Amino acid sequence: MNTYRTSEVAQAIGIHPNTVRKYEELGLIPKARRKSNGYRVFTDFHIEQLRLARIAFQIEVLQNGLRKKIVETVKISARGDFDKALCFAKEYKNQIQKEQKNAEEAIHIVKQILSGRAAEQSLCLKRREASDYLGISMDTLRNWELNGLLRVKRKQNGYRFYTSDDVERLKLIRSLRCANYSLEAILRMLNALEHNPHTNIEQILNTPKEDTDIISVCDRLIVSLQAAEKNAEKMMTILADMKKKFS
Repeated sequence: MNTYRTSEVAQAIGIHPNTVRKYEELGLIPKARRKSNGYRVFTDFHIEQLRLARIAFQIEVLQNGLRKKIVETVKISARGDFDKALCFAKEYKNQIQKEQKNAEEAIHIVKQILSGRAAEQSLCLKRREASDYLGISMDTLRNWELNGLLRVKRKQNGYRFYTSDDVERLKLIRSLRCANYSLEAILRMLNALEHNPHTNIEQILNTPKEDTDIISVCDRLIVSLQAAEKNAEKMMTILADMKKKFS
């Protein structure tokens, strides 16, 4: 089996040597054998394991334990248990597919809510009443308001009140948040709907503005989940190949 220095491994993968050392420290690659002078000695196994890890972490999907699942998959592979790692990778892919389905269903729910707005009864709810009516906490309501997703009206006595239109807007937000869309993506969609009620909801949710400073996975959720699914398939191919080479 070929052997490599830290710098050679880093160059082969296209990362900094410190990243190689960090991955070793975190258990994402096996511990390297050391020479008498303390220098690390890496093998082809380390090279393949690093390729696996880079693909695994290319798309960071955090919701519902997915990040933990993918980290554990890489660590199990680093220990040489490729069958178990393959099983974890398949579970990860299946969960990614479920998240995609949830995201798509949320868009369908939003379209249903929008199409049925006129049928909603006339409402005038206090914050606590709106919280109970929608099944969300008052802190969540405050958070959505602070982030500009809802502009709540006030009575002459200063108390907030929520109208039928507000409740419908909150239902949209609730559905999309349950599917893990970001507040930024939801606000982008709501603003677009105000300008054009017939806007393409899915396209808006998955297309961040060019001037957005930080773009997260949840700002383009479906696109990111699709990419994560493809990466999971690549991982399974690499793991199967590693099993043949290194078992």
